[in-house]
Amino acid sequence: MSHKTPALESSAVQSGADHLPAATLPEVVETLAVLERRAGSVDEQRAAEWIAERLDRAGAQTRMEEELFYDGYARQLLPFGLACLATGVWALIARRRLLPAVIAAAATAALIDDVSNGERVWRKLVTRPKRTWNVVAHAGDPAGERTLVVLAHHDAAPTGRVFDQSLQKWGARRLPWLIARIDVSLPIWWPVAGAGGLVAGGAASGNRKLAAAGIALSALIVAIAVDIARSPIVPGANDNLSAVAALVALAELLRERPVPGLRVLLVSCGAEEVLQGGIYGFAERHFANLRKDRTWFLNLDTIGSPELIMAEGEGPFWMEDYTDPGFRDLIARAAERIGQPLRRGTRSRASSDAVIPSRAGYPTAMLASWEPDSKVLSNYHLMTDTPENLSYDTIERAVTITHAVASELAADTGGAKLQ
Repeated sequence: MSHKTPALESSAVQSGADHLPAATLPEVVETLAVLERRAGSVDEQRAAEWIAERLDRAGAQTRMEEELFYDGYARQLLPFGLACLATGVWALIARRRLLPAVIAAAATAALIDDVSNGERVWRKLVTRPKRTWNVVAHAGDPAGERTLVVLAHHDAAPTGRVFDQSLQKWGARRLPWLIARIDVSLPIWWPVAGAGGLVAGGAASGNRKLAAAGIALSALIVAIAVDIARSPIVPGANDNLSAVAALVALAELLRERPVPGLRVLLVSCGAEEVLQGGIYGFAERHFANLRKDRTWFLNLDTIGSPELIMAEGEGPFWMEDYTDPGFRDLIARAAERIGQPLRRGTRSRASSDAVIPSRAGYPTAMLASWEPDSKVLSNYHLMTDTPENLSYDTIERAVTITHAVASELAADTGGAKLQ
């Protein structure tokens, strides 16, 4: 991936891209990548303050909104692995196995609930609310009856050995035909829940081999969680300063090329990397004033890899297509109209902020990116996720397509409405 900033060659794309100052995208990414933007940290707040000021300079009316979130991810999920490990050993040595089976099953159910954005009883029991900061900027036509909400997030994730991409790239070189057919990311959370499932099944049935397999997998999960919990925070240029930079560039583009009749909210959330944090505060504060038949959500997440794609659903354990396929059709039409067709049918086995508005009933889609030969997100959760490893022309495409989507929504008289 090279550090690319020149205008795109397509004349159709240049209709938007030629209005983007060449320095905007790298300015945003390089300024913020030096901050250690752990969810709820001082540097996350500093990043939010800088983004708010930069969006103001780009012509948007911007405010910071302090929200509360419950911390999650490696440290908070580690006890689930320990519980399954302990109950597996218990099941091997105890005569009565019902209780360890129940404990392992309960731990597995609690983990699935937490990772899938359920009630999250566990993290609410073991953590206290922490502060995060969302940035909300009003662009577009303030009198518009329709609203496009463009989401990003500005916090960054910890790294860990589990995120090494060597094996997947090795497989892609040897099985390119298989990778070409894959449009869904790997189910990385399945083994985590599977460890508890094996322990529970082995304990309940008295199958020592099944319980032993669960113990081994639980031990591996514990080791991975410990490694992630102690690892440093990545620079997060691709995930997700690429999208933050796109918000700033989009604000500038809307100032130069207004879209009458459509309000545009540019929202950068905090605490996304704890499996969704700040987006809950945005939902509580704003959803009541956003009509579902006149509001659309487009999430931008990790858009600095070589190929831009449109994700149509997500789910760590079970897949949830985003609300209203008509909106995704509209995005595809807009991309085709400017000569930048998007690959359809891709879905993510991770979770993103997009799931919250989608579950609330808003038409939702996500623009993301990957390396087409291996389907990996470039430098995902790695210390190499730095500004010089971004494909800036992919970010430009995302900005231009998003502006085209805004124009399509403003002109559409019914095709994008909920069916």
